[in-house]
Amino acid sequence: MKTPESDVCVIGAGAAGLYAALCAARAGARVTLVSATTLAESSSYWAQGGLAAALSEDDSPDLHLADTVAAGRGMVRVSAARVLCAEAARAVEDLSSLGVRFDRDPRGRFALALEGGHSARRIVHADGAATGRRLLGTLSTLVACDDRIEVLEGRRAAGLLTADGRCAGVWLEDGQALLAAAVVLATGGAAALWARTTNPPGAIGGGLLLAHVAGAALADLEMMQFHPTAVVGANGADGFLVTEAVRGEGARLLDSGGTRFVDELAPRDEVARAIHRQMVATGARSAYLDMRAVDPARFPNVVSALRDAGIDPARELVPVSPAAHYLMGGIATDLVGRATVPGLYAVGECACTGLHGANRLASNSLSECFVFGARAAAAASSEPRPDRRARRAATEQAARPPVISPASQASRLALWRAAGLERDDAGLRGLTGDSHPLVRLIGECALTRTESRGAHRRVDFPTRDPRLDNQHVTVRKESEPLWEAWR
Repeated sequence: MKTPESDVCVIGAGAAGLYAALCAARAGARVTLVSATTLAESSSYWAQGGLAAALSEDDSPDLHLADTVAAGRGMVRVSAARVLCAEAARAVEDLSSLGVRFDRDPRGRFALALEGGHSARRIVHADGAATGRRLLGTLSTLVACDDRIEVLEGRRAAGLLTADGRCAGVWLEDGQALLAAAVVLATGGAAALWARTTNPPGAIGGGLLLAHVAGAALADLEMMQFHPTAVVGANGADGFLVTEAVRGEGARLLDSGGTRFVDELAPRDEVARAIHRQMVATGARSAYLDMRAVDPARFPNVVSALRDAGIDPARELVPVSPAAHYLMGGIATDLVGRATVPGLYAVGECACTGLHGANRLASNSLSECFVFGARAAAAASSEPRPDRRARRAATEQAARPPVISPASQASRLALWRAAGLERDDAGLRGLTGDSHPLVRLIGECALTRTESRGAHRRVDFPTRDPRLDNQHVTVRKESEPLWEAWR
């Protein structure tokens, strides 16, 4: 059977993957897009946050950069953050030209929201908290109608094809090999590896393991961000994320006695730990989010989901507690999404440019999908085509069994207990013998970082070590974690 070839093969159909595919096609590349689900059903569909971009007269990329660096707790790769803050507004304008209908005020300007850690209103939404749904609907339609993009739905990548030290394509679980000049991984994060999570079940870091097995470096795996306000409840609502924008519009966090105990717009790591400490001190199962002063019309999908679960946020308090939400680490890349294996790129949550440091600034992640998705598409489109040796290697490698396996419930519980909001040496060492390879890698990286910084809280090393500023824990196949300084 002839092996299909393309210029760029994109794995994953979330916001980053769809946009990268479109940008590559607009650059003239022939693109194959592989999606484990049907289009518009990825994790990005559920994104409630918006895109962070300096769009108002009283804001600037420099202010956005300062907020990003401050939130990242001395670990942000400033060059990556500068790219994001300088190019985010352009990405918003491009998406708008493609047909994404962002919310606007009565004067036709972008309606900008305020979220934790931001010093100005700079978050753009589409249909309130349904931003992910609107983005994916528009981008999926454009991809499906583009003659330069072949979409393979319901297909899952099982491994990367390599030849002469570079990535030459991908092989699928059904044994089909796909050759490509460049492969762009846009497979999402790994928060569903933790027992309590805001993510759908498929967010288990599959792309990270594909890259790791192929020899690419991973970085900052210890940096899992826990969202402060995930619902604690039944009727399918447990883990449902109540967007940070609700707190930007006046919602308050209360303890079981009805007392406000934290600045709701502080960076996420501070708010999540404050809730955690409150729960530990009182033995309560949750804190409470008071949305009664917030106009329900501003967040119709949030209000609807809560009411479906039997909670009326216009009249009663919403029980919430932290949950694993966003992996700030991932496949180590440069500023165009290029991984350490030539021909391999990564964008979106599966990538680690160093942009988020130790604590992601709210809504920078969707902007990252588009800014770095466009950059990766441009670079990937210029990669050389596979040669005859790569074609032979594809035939041989496609016969291998799949390398990705789901994590057991025992692994997920172990990760939540040992690498949750608070960690220590004994618990993390237990993870290094876990049955799941990514759980083991997370444990090893968290053990290496003997300090507390941002989302990584070691009770046995409770302070930040200034010697580790701008230092990143990287790990490669069959080697111990290493420290690297990124410029």
